[in-house]
Amino acid sequence: MIPLLDNLLRQLFRTSILHNGLPVLVKDAQLGFQPPDDDWRTLVFLNNDLSLNVYLVDMRENRKLRTNERERMVQGSDVFEVPPPRRVDCHYLISAWSPAKASPAVDPTLDEHGLLAETARVLGAHDELDPVAIYALSNPPQLPPPPIADERFPLTLLPVEGFPKYAEFWGTMGDKNRWKPCIYTVITVALKEQPLWVGPMVTTTFTRTFVRDNPATENTRFHIGGIVYDNAVPPQPVALAWVELLNPTNQRIAFTRADALGRFVFADVAAGAWQVRASAMPQGISPARAITVPEPTGNYDISF
Repeated sequence: MIPLLDNLLRQLFRTSILHNGLPVLVKDAQLGFQPPDDDWRTLVFLNNDLSLNVYLVDMRENRKLRTNERERMVQGSDVFEVPPPRRVDCHYLISAWSPAKASPAVDPTLDEHGLLAETARVLGAHDELDPVAIYALSNPPQLPPPPIADERFPLTLLPVEGFPKYAEFWGTMGDKNRWKPCIYTVITVALKEQPLWVGPMVTTTFTRTFVRDNPATENTRFHIGGIVYDNAVPPQPVALAWVELLNPTNQRIAFTRADALGRFVFADVAAGAWQVRASAMPQGISPARAITVPEPTGNYDISF
């Protein structure tokens, strides 16, 4: 996830940092994520371009956003559980670098300050980073990588407490590097785990009632559920299909509608022989499927 965040920042800065309406960071080498040490300084000099260094200097778990809430998702007839992601604050120090040498006629610090100000303006326009909106700024517009397409990255620009170990940071970047001003920003990412398989989806439940001490009054009723599929290869769920429960003589006993994932449920069904049938546009009407309640396989799915 963190490399995807780095690339998202690269995309944002290359498309949004402007001078006189034109992009400033037009070359890949003008934007780096390596430590701003002597090697970086040499690289800036060799490239001979105003450059921006975006260095991930620290990472801390955001415990205020910690949760133990798990989400469940259904894929086909299987149920998966998604553990809650850990929210991690990524601390970046962003510095501007000019290859020019200071002289009475040239003050490279002004160029660096101008790039810092424009970078702060770009970051300040976002309370959170939206990958879809940022990648859409490209020419031509692009789509973000699928893992972050639905993500949002909360951003804190220039926290009031500042970066706590500024002097130590620059002290480790080499003897030739003078202290430089930086934009300190914190961006929160979600470190997600893979879904865990829980088991097959429950398709049959039952309720059994009887008068106490009188077994002859026993009455068992069932809840059954399934998924409506089209005739594609592989089959896909049909959202919002209408589903009928029919008796063996084709008389409609119950009527319901599938949800957005094609799942349907019939409640209070007696044991015995039944039929289920679906209808939807543009699929039309499916063949009636004979079922037994409770179905030994637990499968009540309908196919067009």
